[in-house]
Amino acid sequence: MVNKMPVDRLTTTFAALADPTRRAILLRLASGEASVTELAQPFEMSLPAVSKHLKVLERAGLIARGRDAQWRPCRLQAGPLKDADDWLEQYRRFWEESFDRLDDYLRELQREEKEHGRTGRKGGPEGWGKTWHKKALP
Repeated sequence: MVNKMPVDRLTTTFAALADPTRRAILLRLASGEASVTELAQPFEMSLPAVSKHLKVLERAGLIARGRDAQWRPCRLQAGPLKDADDWLEQYRRFWEESFDRLDDYLRELQREEKEHGRTGRKGGPEGWGKTWHKKALP
C-alpha cells in the first residue's frame, strides 16, 4: 500500500511552474484575460493539450476561469506566486550574504597585494594566495 502525503500549495505551485508552456501561459495572462484559443495560438499543440495545461494551473490556484456567455476567459491569480516568492526570499538573502562575504574577501586580497607590492595574479600555484615552494611542486 502506498501512503500519499498531502501536497502543500507551494509544491503544487512549483510543479505547475516546472513546465515552460505553463510559464508562457502565465506570462501571457499577466497582460490580461485570454481565451483558451488565444492562449493556444503561440504553441504547436492541440486545444485539448493546452486545456490540460490550464487545468494544472487552475488546480495550483495560478489561474481562474470565468464565464461570459460563450466566452470562458482565463485570468492570472498571483497569490501562489507571492507565496513562492516569499519562500525563495530566504535563499535570496543567503546568496546576497554569500556574495557580500566574497566581495569582502576579494577586497582583502587586493589590499594585501597592494601592501606587498604584488601587481596581479599569475597562473599556477603562486597566484592562489598560498605559499608554495619549488620543492613541493612535482
